[in-house]
Amino acid sequence: MSVVTHERRSAARTALLPLKTAGLLVLLLSAVVLGTGLGSVNVPPGEVLGALWRGLTGQTLAGNDVIVWQIRLPRVVMGVLVGASLSVCGGAFQGVFRNPLADPYLLGVASGSALGATIAIVAGWPRALIPVTALLLALGAVTCTLLLAREGRRFPPNRLILAGVVVGSVLSAATTALILRGEDRARQVLAYTLGDLGFSGWPDVLTVLPYAALGGGALLLLARALDTLQLGELTARSLGVPVERLRLITVVAASVATAGAVAYVGVIGFVGLIVPHVVRLLFGPGHRTLLPLSALLGGALLVYADLLARTTPLSQVGIVTTLLGGPFFLWLLRRESHG
Repeated sequence: MSVVTHERRSAARTALLPLKTAGLLVLLLSAVVLGTGLGSVNVPPGEVLGALWRGLTGQTLAGNDVIVWQIRLPRVVMGVLVGASLSVCGGAFQGVFRNPLADPYLLGVASGSALGATIAIVAGWPRALIPVTALLLALGAVTCTLLLAREGRRFPPNRLILAGVVVGSVLSAATTALILRGEDRARQVLAYTLGDLGFSGWPDVLTVLPYAALGGGALLLLARALDTLQLGELTARSLGVPVERLRLITVVAASVATAGAVAYVGVIGFVGLIVPHVVRLLFGPGHRTLLPLSALLGGALLVYADLLARTTPLSQVGIVTTLLGGPFFLWLLRRESHG
C-alpha cells in the first residue's frame, strides 16, 4: 500500500469518526432497550423508556416497571459492564503484547476464576461466596504469572505469555479434578464456565462497577503510551515511554477489570478477542479511539448475545459468543492471510 493511499484511508476514517461513534452509541442504546423489553413478557420500547425514567426519578414502580427495573435492567447493565471491560482489556493486551491473538484471559484470570468458583460450588458454600472465591483465585493466578515471568525488574512479554499458559493449564487441571470429585455439581460448574448473566442483581452490578471503572479507566489513560509502543520498544523508550512500567500497569489494570467481571458472570469467550479487531477495521488502530469504542461495541455485543441466549435454546451467553466469535475469527485469519 502506498503512503498516499494510507493517508487517504486515515483521513477518511477520521472524517467518519463522529458518525461511526454515534452509530455505536445508537447500537448500545438499542441493545439496552431491547434487552430490557424482550423476554417471556414483552414490554414495548415506549414502556421500557417510561419505566427507566420512573426508576431514575424515584417514582413508584408497578406492573411491567418492576420487570424492567428490578429483573431485566440489572442483567443488561451487567452485560454492558462485562462486555465493555473484556473488550477494553483485550484491546490493551493486544497493544501491550503487540500480539493480535492476545485476550483478557491470557495470564490465567479465567482459569483462576473457574477454579475458585469450582471450589465454592463443590464444597457447597453459599452462592454469595462463589464470586468472592472466584475473584480471589483470579487475582492470585495473575500474581503467580507475574512472579514466574519476572526477570529482575523486567516482565518480558514472551515470559509473561508462557507463564500465563503454564498457570492456566495447572489451574484448569485442578478444576477438572474437583469436578470429577463432585460430579453431582458438575452441571453448575459447567454453567459458570460458559458464562451466565441470569443471576445478576443490582448488588452484583455495584460490586463489579468499581473494578470496571478503575481497571478500564487506567487503561484509557495509557492509550497514548500504547500507541507509542506500537513503534517498537526501542523507539518507545527513546521517546520517554517507561516500557516495563507501562507493561506492568497494563497487566495489573486489565487483570483487575477482567477478574471483577468473570467472578460474577463466569468465563465468556471471544468478546475480548474479536471486538478490538472489529473496531480496528472500522476506526483504525489508534488506542485513543480503539479502547473507548471497543467498550461501546463490547457492551452492545454482550447484551445482544445474552438476549439471544435467553430467547433461544442456546441458554448460555458464552455459547452464543463462541458460536459468533469462532467463525468471525476464522474469517479474520483468512482476511489477514490474503492481505
